[in-house]
Amino acid sequence: MTSQRIRSPLPSLLGLLVFCAAVSVAAAAGSSVPFRAGAATSNITPAIGGNIIGGFHPFPSKHVHDDLHARCLVLDNGQTRLAFVVCDLIGLSRHLCDEARRVIQEETGIPAAHVMISGTHTHSATSALGERYSTSPELDDYQKFVARRIADVVRCAINNLAPARIGWGAGSEPRHVFNRRWFLKPGTMPVNPFGNTNDLVKMNPGRANPNLVKPAGPTDPEICFIAVQSREGRPIALLANYSLHYVGGVRGADISADYYGMFCDRMKQLLGADRQEPPFVAMMSNGTSGNINNIDFSKPGEKHAPYERMREVANDVAAATFKAYQTIQWHDTAALGAAFRDMEIGFRHPTPEQLERAKSVLAKIKPGAKPNTLEEIYAERTLRVNDYPQRGNIPLQALRVGDVGIGTIPTEVFVEIGLEIKKHSPLKPAFVVSLAHGYFGYLPTPEQHKLGGYETWLGTNRLEVDASTKIVAALLEMMEKLR
Repeated sequence: MTSQRIRSPLPSLLGLLVFCAAVSVAAAAGSSVPFRAGAATSNITPAIGGNIIGGFHPFPSKHVHDDLHARCLVLDNGQTRLAFVVCDLIGLSRHLCDEARRVIQEETGIPAAHVMISGTHTHSATSALGERYSTSPELDDYQKFVARRIADVVRCAINNLAPARIGWGAGSEPRHVFNRRWFLKPGTMPVNPFGNTNDLVKMNPGRANPNLVKPAGPTDPEICFIAVQSREGRPIALLANYSLHYVGGVRGADISADYYGMFCDRMKQLLGADRQEPPFVAMMSNGTSGNINNIDFSKPGEKHAPYERMREVANDVAAATFKAYQTIQWHDTAALGAAFRDMEIGFRHPTPEQLERAKSVLAKIKPGAKPNTLEEIYAERTLRVNDYPQRGNIPLQALRVGDVGIGTIPTEVFVEIGLEIKKHSPLKPAFVVSLAHGYFGYLPTPEQHKLGGYETWLGTNRLEVDASTKIVAALLEMMEKLR
């Protein structure tokens, strides 16, 4: 492990993605050019047989239950143009997103800093992350395909630009969000992959576990959204944000967009926007769901048919969104702005003792065999993160749409972080899009780091313990400049 301070090898995108924030704001006040919006989708379904990731043991897909898409909304107020892209993927690598935005800027003229790209975090998709923990800029074939399709969907959304009105709002659906980290009774914490019982909380502790004490954090039931319609009232698109991990419950080795895709389909039905020309596009971005899932561990489990639970969640979240949609105050134009920066942050590394233990665990595996147990898997991860540089750059973005403030973070973000940004943002309503512009593991708060548990384990978590504090401060500063 080198002690040299190494920055990310990624080049700046045509001079726009620099360490200092690149800020662009335009209110479109007095502009004679009408506010316009356009939306589109592109199919990013992988070939059957690619590995589905999300668990500790990837496995090949065998069936496509529902196609995966890149969904795009482009906004243009006559002075500034923004593009939002949400992909039905567990995540996207930094290099994939950089390549897509490079092509978008080259082919459309939209500045790379004005393009947001994120993944929903469905656990039923082939990986677009490339080799985990890799810092190589080389993209595999599927990543190249996704990058091209992202650029295509932005071009198609631009082709669909038309005079529009814009509005925003927020609904609430508390029935489907639960903090998945729990305190257990003293003496009942199982041994973790590092050979100790130092954790104070456990992720997914089991339904109706008699050793449960209480959840280790809050939830966020809010559904924030931005909507656009034609001047005649025809729905064009809706971009929503909800802080819930994937739901799951697929059949076998199916490919599926999870509840995110079902939400989009249901919103189209509720708004009466089926078979429009151009098609209506709904998008569900992942909020701060790093420690949130759909399981109430205080109650016994219920049996559900494949896809039943995710459809229930999608329908309820869509219903709450539709209810709030009825209260929208529509605007003929809106301020648009974007700020992007590469923030230098420290990476975590194993202690000498952790490194030696990991080597010892892996030495016991038979030649040619893959790590199988949690202990072996985290031993391998320990060696991988040991090769990370001491420091590197992570992409942060802030966007303004009218009164709405949006921050992006390239991790699985804890809900406490999203709630803090919502509280202190100078733009309101505000929300955070997780898994945007890259994937750098989980992002707990320093307080949650002290409690331990899966999301804080070395190999699951990659960034320095104080990373969330620095990221929140940076995003709030960027939002203030946009205000």
